[in-house]
Amino acid sequence: MPVLNMDHLHDVQEKLVSQAKKRLSLQSTAEIQSCLVGSGDVGCGTFQCFNNNSCEIQGLHHICLTLLHNAGRFDSQGKSFVKDALRCMALGLRQRFSCVSRRCSAVKEMVFSLQRECYSKHQLCLALRDHMDTMGNLVQFHLLFPPGPYVELMNFLLKCGDEVRSWVSQRIRGQCEQHWGALCSSFGSTCSPSQSDAPQHTTVPTPTAPRPITAQGALQQPTGAAEPEDKSGLSQTDSATESGFPVSVESNVTASQT
Repeated sequence: MPVLNMDHLHDVQEKLVSQAKKRLSLQSTAEIQSCLVGSGDVGCGTFQCFNNNSCEIQGLHHICLTLLHNAGRFDSQGKSFVKDALRCMALGLRQRFSCVSRRCSAVKEMVFSLQRECYSKHQLCLALRDHMDTMGNLVQFHLLFPPGPYVELMNFLLKCGDEVRSWVSQRIRGQCEQHWGALCSSFGSTCSPSQSDAPQHTTVPTPTAPRPITAQGALQQPTGAAEPEDKSGLSQTDSATESGFPVSVESNVTASQT
């Protein structure tokens, strides 16, 4: 049975620490700016400008190519959603890059913010949810390290409904088990999408004292006066576990956006 590769995990943590202190080099900044000026709204040229930069912002070009390559499988409305979302991203990158700090954290947050904004505004969920098989080469466990555009895309897909969330979660969990073994299996048995929603609809017996955090992470309080706090705790826990990702992966996503 595969076991957790602690060396790999340590390398990931080291990268996260160094990334927080890094800045986009002057050379990378000039190269990206020059590339953006010559790129257009159509196609993936704008996203290629972010390949091989000192902030390690990888994946934008690959995501664009995958979406365009499979656009022919969508209906006319789906094709429009995909093209509009990519055009929104390309335009936003050209407009905002020159105004953002050279700190890697700031550049990444600008990119991630654009992803969330453009994917939602142009309803990318509607285009993809019936064609999730086209996303197979993007939904890959090894692409989630270090956190970047792939992780932001995964987080977006996890909000596209139960069917898409289940497909993404199972695929990532299965690949995680190949790398980290039983650790991922334990998360899979306690953080399934159906269980994450369950506390909202179940009656919790009144305990004599506050109960500790369980394997599912739900903090159960006594009923009565403390009930509003209990619901708040459950809501926060659901949002952290409903994706089906290992907790460490989702924590990395949050860290990368700050």
